[in-house]
Amino acid sequence: MYGNSTGSRSSSSARSPHRLRRVRRRVLAVTAAGAVAVAGMAWLSFAPASAAPEAAAAAPPAAVPAATTAVGATTPFTSYEGEAGGLAGGATRVSAPASPTTKYSSAALEASGHSYVHLGAAGQSVQWTNNTGKAISYVNVRASIPDSASGGGITGTLDLYVDGVFRQALNLNSKQTWIYEGTSYNSSNDQTPSHGDPRVFWDESRAFVTGTPIAAGGTLMLKKDSANTASFYDIDVIDVENPPAPIAQPANSISITSCGAVASNTPTNGSAASGSVDSRAAIQNCIGQAQSQQKILWIPQGTFYVKGTAGLTANGITIAGAGMWYSNIYRDVPLPNSTALAALFSVTSCTVQNFHIDANAPSRDTILGGDGGAMDTTGTNWVTNGMWAQHTESGIWASGTGGKVENSRFTDTWADGINLNNQSLSGGKAQVGNNLTATNNFIRGAGDDSMAINSTAYQINGSGVRTNFPAMTNTTFSHNTAIAPWGGKGVGAYGGGGQVVSDNYISDTSRFIGLVVGRFGTNGTDVTSASVTNNVIVRSGGNAYGQLQPAVHIGNASDGQQTGTVDKVTMTGNTISNSFYDAVGFSTSTNTLLQSNTIASPGRNAIEVAPPNYPAPSGSATITNNTVTGLKSGMSAFISNSTGFKATVTNNSWQ
Repeated sequence: MYGNSTGSRSSSSARSPHRLRRVRRRVLAVTAAGAVAVAGMAWLSFAPASAAPEAAAAAPPAAVPAATTAVGATTPFTSYEGEAGGLAGGATRVSAPASPTTKYSSAALEASGHSYVHLGAAGQSVQWTNNTGKAISYVNVRASIPDSASGGGITGTLDLYVDGVFRQALNLNSKQTWIYEGTSYNSSNDQTPSHGDPRVFWDESRAFVTGTPIAAGGTLMLKKDSANTASFYDIDVIDVENPPAPIAQPANSISITSCGAVASNTPTNGSAASGSVDSRAAIQNCIGQAQSQQKILWIPQGTFYVKGTAGLTANGITIAGAGMWYSNIYRDVPLPNSTALAALFSVTSCTVQNFHIDANAPSRDTILGGDGGAMDTTGTNWVTNGMWAQHTESGIWASGTGGKVENSRFTDTWADGINLNNQSLSGGKAQVGNNLTATNNFIRGAGDDSMAINSTAYQINGSGVRTNFPAMTNTTFSHNTAIAPWGGKGVGAYGGGGQVVSDNYISDTSRFIGLVVGRFGTNGTDVTSASVTNNVIVRSGGNAYGQLQPAVHIGNASDGQQTGTVDKVTMTGNTISNSFYDAVGFSTSTNTLLQSNTIASPGRNAIEVAPPNYPAPSGSATITNNTVTGLKSGMSAFISNSTGFKATVTNNSWQ
């Protein structure tokens, strides 16, 4: 998440060691073949396997308890975890330790399920059976290949086999991965391998299946052949689906090609295709025509480039494409770049739908990485629907009144996937964030929080001018899936009142908390009320800064820098399983109700007041009717380390 003083993205380091970060449903059903079906069914997922050495085999993980009702995003794809596939040729499974002992990252910590498959020699493979009941015509592979010796990445291919027969070579790259922390902990910018302690291992590559779609009951295999020249291929997960036909151009619309935009047919692979044409001026011209003629701006099939450092702006129109698999806008910024960037799209009171956004950013820093967010949004009743954004700073950064982001995917972002706030496009003026909603979205591999409610009290610009913002009200995160954020939390509800976080699936944080309700920074607003219900939080928490961070945190420590009020948080009906350390941690907060939650197999204590690095010199909570199972020897279902925090603990399973 970001905090800034001008309404645009800027650096703002935290003032305490607890957080050094710049501010800017899925329903799971595991099949016998290890598929994670994304549909409206009862939830079930994998727990991490026991620690396995880097090249040693590990058994597929066991299942964790199912939630009582469906949670997460309902999406059109099915995810097959690498570690659940069938291995051949000497391929191995690799899993993270049950509780990390280092503050640094690893490929396993950043993987979904905290496990993956390693293909380290020709002939090694991983295979799955198509148990979706439908044909597969599109794949999205989350994989890792080595960095170059000097940094900056390489390109490579990996072979896809269908029913045992070679079908096509998939393009992969490491140009937008491999950041190093050895000289600057929590860096999101250092691309020098000699500095050591790498992070950001995974990237996602999309492709249509050539030839006949993979039939139901058929097999698909990823295999390292002699033509695949990277020294290794680590496979985290493959998403499979059968996209609908492209959407036809609607009536009363203007195509960007009619204004001179030119599509490139050459696939991107971590950077722009050579010979691609800059269509920025043509697209902006078409936006102007659409606004003046009250028409829809149409983005047809193809990849259209926006080159340079300027973005696109629009007001009060619909911007639509043929579908997230077909229509693409690619931001190509000359690198290295010394110009601060706005988002690719800065839109006010617009409907934006059905296309894909990508960029060439190799790091988070706007100077070194050369990229802004995918979309900054504000205004009234805005809609973001059916979008897919990758490799941008944030996915969507949005304020205003009555807006909604839905049915979208945000993967491989350098910062937040979805950030609903009261500051986007404020331009140094007071802005609001009321009645904003994010629902049925899928976020994986965020470089900061997968999703955040970011209520800011004030900003001070470079001239010392202070702008005050009213606290956000009635923000809702519901039925979203947030998986494997490598640089932040799963869901953060930072400030405001009437906030609702319900029916979300959150899993596999690498170093930070899974779900937090608190205040963000000294310039964040207090939390005056929040409802957190029926979420599933799996394999979360982390050891960033050596802090043993809990899976769930309520209070003003860390992000709130131990200032301000966190009041009237109600947390009911949630399932928290296989946390790295404590399942629930309380710092200073008042009038919290923790009721009827299920905690299974925590890595440390189940519920702890004032856990390590999260002080609670005062506060109050009612803790009742909660169930705890699978405690480790020597751990407690409930423990308080604060004499000033009043906890009323009744009718729980351990009493």
